[in-house]
Amino acid sequence: MGREKKFTLGDFFIYFAFVLIALFILLPIYKVLVDSLDLKSGYGMRLWPESFSFLGYKIILTTKSLYQPFLISVLVTGVGTLMGLAIVTLGAYVLIQWDMPGRNFFSYFLLFTMIFEGGMIPTYLVMRQLKLINTLWAVILPMSMSVYNLVLMRNFFEGIPGSLLEAAQIDGCSPIGIFFKVVLPLSKAALASIGLMFGVAFWNNYTNFKLYISNRDLYNFQMKLRDMMQGSDMVNTSEAIATNTLNNAAVIVAILPFMIIYPFCQNYFVQGVNVGAVKE
Repeated sequence: MGREKKFTLGDFFIYFAFVLIALFILLPIYKVLVDSLDLKSGYGMRLWPESFSFLGYKIILTTKSLYQPFLISVLVTGVGTLMGLAIVTLGAYVLIQWDMPGRNFFSYFLLFTMIFEGGMIPTYLVMRQLKLINTLWAVILPMSMSVYNLVLMRNFFEGIPGSLLEAAQIDGCSPIGIFFKVVLPLSKAALASIGLMFGVAFWNNYTNFKLYISNRDLYNFQMKLRDMMQGSDMVNTSEAIATNTLNNAAVIVAILPFMIIYPFCQNYFVQGVNVGAVKE
């Protein structure tokens, strides 16, 4: 039997540091949650709502003007995530073909675009030239082409044993067949991890909608909530609730979908850390 590890003073400081970090992360969220349930919400920290009520959430969830922006957010997040995964998986698979001419050139070219971008104004001019302004494609296409996620996916693919790919090739499987029958089934952790990154980015997207969308009918949930908080599209018609309460309820509603989804993907994140760590 092995010796049991003793709890040392160093372990105590490590656990104490992690508890402090967790508190610093959770306290702001807890304050927003408390204020969203308090009809007399104001500034300052409260451990419990002074006047408890779900009225803020009721107003947010029953405001019909928020339904279409919410559906637009769901549509953009779903289409953008699927398109982003398709681009980064196909691109990463191409970059792990060691015998492909110019593989290193394309790899360095993509890395160059990560460091040096075209800039906001040139990108806007390209979007206008392509006639994508005031269309949802102006939001979906640029964010789907993520070199950072492509590099991550390539690293995941490189962790797949080469013997498996060679065996599939000997059995007569085509390159595209190897991609769908061998590479993708072994990369579920990578697909879940990077897919969640895409999903969070699309769901929380504000900048691209602000730059490329001026048609208010195409606003997403975040843009509509921002207008509501600034008072230009206030949905509160009741004097019984503080504006700050309504704003905090809107924040909780905005982050709630991925707070629910994340725990189901947590195991894939743990698996994804180990993918590519051991090679032949």
